[in-house]
Amino acid sequence: MDFLLNFNLKELTGISSDILVLGLCILILILVIVMIRNGIKMSKLRKSYNLFMEGKNGQSLENIMAHRVEQMDRLIASDEKTQKKIQEVMSRYDNTYQKVGLVKYDAFNEMGGKLSFSLALLNRKNSGFIINAMHSREGCFTYIKEIVNGNSIIMLADEEKEALEMAMNDR
Repeated sequence: MDFLLNFNLKELTGISSDILVLGLCILILILVIVMIRNGIKMSKLRKSYNLFMEGKNGQSLENIMAHRVEQMDRLIASDEKTQKKIQEVMSRYDNTYQKVGLVKYDAFNEMGGKLSFSLALLNRKNSGFIINAMHSREGCFTYIKEIVNGNSIIMLADEEKEALEMAMNDR
């Protein structure tokens, strides 16, 4: 028992009591700062919680959550329908004529005015047709040539080639 009353801190730890007290004071100060910081965070969290819960009870929150889940289910179903419709439109889109080339010209240099034309209509894969309408004094003659992947089996006139190039370069 005498040992416990008469011990020397410096002999036991090798640290003077002044340094030990100073270290403990610094540790207490750090702990007080951490407590104040945690108290401020807790206060902000409590304010947010109170604002969220203001005027609501557990049952009304449950109803709100159920309503939101129901809305999400409807949105997901609507999105699936929209995706199917988009796929349908895109599958039809490949077969529509999207690219156009038009060249007007004077076929016989006798009429004055460019009444003849070559019209190229192509889909996304550069397939379609060219209509060539040649206007003369005797009448109007119309020809159509099929285009597959940007090429024709029948030889194209200069105006038809120009219309085809315009359509293929159309974006």
